[in-house]
Amino acid sequence: MIAALFVETDGAYYGLPHVDPWDRARDARRYQGPYRVVAHPPCERWGRYWHGSPRKPHQYELGADEGCFAAALAIVRQFGGVIEHPEASHAWSRFNLNAPPRAGGWVTADFLGGWTCCVEQGHYGHRARKATWLYAHGIDLPALRWGPGEQRLDPVMVARYGYEKARRRGVVENIGGKHKKQIRNTTPIEFRDLLIGMVG
Repeated sequence: MIAALFVETDGAYYGLPHVDPWDRARDARRYQGPYRVVAHPPCERWGRYWHGSPRKPHQYELGADEGCFAAALAIVRQFGGVIEHPEASHAWSRFNLNAPPRAGGWVTADFLGGWTCCVEQGHYGHRARKATWLYAHGIDLPALRWGPGEQRLDPVMVARYGYEKARRRGVVENIGGKHKKQIRNTTPIEFRDLLIGMVG
């Protein structure tokens, strides 16, 4: 049995017999064990646009996540597990974690037995490359599919906007529609299973 913390209600971690999912309503900050965890603490206030939209910058405070990342880090260090966050997450510097190399491979994250790496979820079924940082503690570290994946751009968008603009917009942006954020944030099943396997 494992616990999946800070996950989407009725999302990828629900309905699995060996996973205890904690969504916003359950408040994963209150988790007290005993299982190892896969944690997906909110990243909006830690990523490249932590301050808000480029059109309306400086709406938010860096790291204003109601203590979710701090709680996830403490829980993973206590019970073992892995945290998933976007590449270049400001949480790493805030909590004195070493940034992993973009090329991949596990490196020491801290002096408390933590390890970190950069891996692209595109290698595991995401529509975009979606570079991701992992922090692991108290678990065996698997070899992952390291390094940057192939650039995946819609040829129609490249023809319409040109390569550079299509690349800047990205695969998910070019999909269009009102579900961009959901598509961007979704954890692919293969990547979910990888994280579960790391802590199971």
